Amino acid sequence: MNRDSDSTNIYEFYDENRRNTNIKHEKKRITNMENKKRIITNSSLLYPDLSYDIQGAIYEVSKKYGNGLKENIYQKALAEELLKRKIKHEEQKRINIYSIDSGKVLGVYVPDFVVEEKIIIEIKATEFSTNKDISQQQSYLKASIYEVGYLVNFGTDKLFMKRSIYTNDRKPYIVSIRVS
Repeated sequence: MNRDSDSTNIYEFYDENRRNTNIKHEKKRITNMENKKRIITNSSLLYPDLSYDIQGAIYEVSKKYGNGLKENIYQKALAEELLKRKIKHEEQKRINIYSIDSGKVLGVYVPDFVVEEKIIIEIKATEFSTNKDISQQQSYLKASIYEVGYLVNFGTDKLFMKRSIYTNDRKPYIVSIRVS
């Protein structure tokens, strides 16, 4: 008799443990879902829909053409994909680079694409992406009126895509440009 009650207690113990574990997993799943909703609905992201569309176009080009082609081929393929998706863009548009101190034009930069006058895209087709490439793109964002930029390298084994942000509220010279 004692044996039966012991075995019942063991089963009850295991059932209770399993129930608690399932509850913990369910709570964790709900928390993860809530976090994902927070991320997706975060209105503070700069140009979330446009960014999503651009990334989709970039991935599509990568999927179609792989790596190993020349940079100008990828540029033409991405232009075609952006057009197909009805994303307004300009190729090789000259953009002003401003002095961070005075706001005067120091020179120009010619990115591969300016998308909807909001995002710049720089394309590479090299074996690897360097920190210098990333720093250069961030410097162009810092000294221009654009806030979001993509550095894309189709030449790496796995597609390299880096989204950089430098918001205009961090650029004191922007005020002097808008006043002029």
